[in-house]
Amino acid sequence: DSSRDIREALHELLCCTNVSTKEGIHLALVELLKNLTKYPTDRESIWKCLKFLGSRHPTLVLPLVPELLSTHPFFDTPEPDMDDPAYIAVLVLIFNAAKSCPTMPALFSDHTFRHYAYLRDSLSHLVPPLRLPGRKLVSSPVSPSITPHEDPSQQFLHQSLERVYNLQHLDPQGIQELLEFTIRDLQRLGELQSELAGMADFTATYLQCQLLLIKALQEKLWNVAAPLYLKQNALASAAAKQILEETYKMEFMYSGVESRQVVIIHHMRLQAKALQLIVTARTTRGVEPLFGMCEKFLQEVDSFQRCFISELPHMQGSFVDKLLDLMPRLVTSKPSEVVKILQTTLRQSTFLHLPLPEQLHRATANIIEPTGESDNPLRFTSGLVVALDVDATLEHVQDPQGTVKVQVLYPDGQAQLIHPKPADFRNPGPGRHRLITQVYLSHTAWTEPCQIEVRLLLAYNSNRSKASAKIAKSTWNESLEALPPSENGIEGTIPFSKPVKVYIMPKPARR
Repeated sequence: DSSRDIREALHELLCCTNVSTKEGIHLALVELLKNLTKYPTDRESIWKCLKFLGSRHPTLVLPLVPELLSTHPFFDTPEPDMDDPAYIAVLVLIFNAAKSCPTMPALFSDHTFRHYAYLRDSLSHLVPPLRLPGRKLVSSPVSPSITPHEDPSQQFLHQSLERVYNLQHLDPQGIQELLEFTIRDLQRLGELQSELAGMADFTATYLQCQLLLIKALQEKLWNVAAPLYLKQNALASAAAKQILEETYKMEFMYSGVESRQVVIIHHMRLQAKALQLIVTARTTRGVEPLFGMCEKFLQEVDSFQRCFISELPHMQGSFVDKLLDLMPRLVTSKPSEVVKILQTTLRQSTFLHLPLPEQLHRATANIIEPTGESDNPLRFTSGLVVALDVDATLEHVQDPQGTVKVQVLYPDGQAQLIHPKPADFRNPGPGRHRLITQVYLSHTAWTEPCQIEVRLLLAYNSNRSKASAKIAKSTWNESLEALPPSENGIEGTIPFSKPVKVYIMPKPARR
């Protein structure tokens, strides 16, 4: 049983096994709990196995419930520890059996009901909704038979966007306030409705980019004396940088993004680059450096036109639409004139509607191991290496073998980026992946234990984007060389898991 793959394959086999006696169920549970004690990292696989064992054998689990929950008909029994993976395993078995056995909840004690509510919230993929006595049915995800128009959450999402699209009629302060309130509502909607989380987060990110752009272009901040340029330039530069980061997240962190959304994302990115050019022109002395920057930006506008030529009729009044009308003038103008035109056009361009696809999911990752709960440091001799097991579940990640990286941050600021092997990825179901790998750590000697941070990153390359693919296939271009330099191979990483802290202690080598 030393092979993890063999153990997990046996758990999968047990999921499909039919047991004929309650003794067989009890024996399977006991052996699985022994496995859990010996290999704590198998808990997710064991919980999943017990979920199927319970749902397939409700009548065999029923007579075992008093023994498994240690209940007594006359005396109160102590409340078990909810942090114990073995107790959670028993509850997963019982709750899945209770789904098709309505008499079982009568055997539950008060704390079992409380534990059910907790597990239903924290492990909803393992614990089913139950109709418990004196309690309302715990809500389940929206049924697929309900159309989006009948779902009030979908209606709220679309109504929020409609309000925002009419904001051109408000004063600048009113526009900012409406955007801030809408972003807050959409973020909250994503927290409450998991099936709409991707769409709500995607929309909130787009509105956040629009809000940053509006704040950076406020006229009262640009009509300032020269000594105050520094503060305004810093604000606008930070806004442009954040917009660029958010647009890369929108393009590469979501599955289900269509060409209609890609053109809006690239249009927002083009506006951020125009803002960067305006800020650079205000802080750069001399004209020579600006010639190259302006030429590079105009190349990007031309590239945008060729890439999204079929979408341009739907972008009337937008920033790029106005720029293309002014293109003959821009090509022959001096850099200072180009910058003035860009600033005026940015302020006057209309707010583009963001069409939403049918399905949109955000890539997420959850690190199961290491848990980050242990206070015992991982000790090893300085200069040598120690292996750290990493186990994580990935949701809605496209091409995980090529994009998922593991990052280790040391207390002294050093960062280590690890590329897992393709064999470290498993695919347990549609849209889901499992990463099981080892990270090798090494450092010089420390005087006391310190924490390192382990997180997962999503790597991206603009050459792999849908826009680049479109250019490559287009008759307007015969190679990717026509891409502007800034878009020809932009690479970066996006954190998409919560960091986990691990104590380590490199010891000095013995002499």
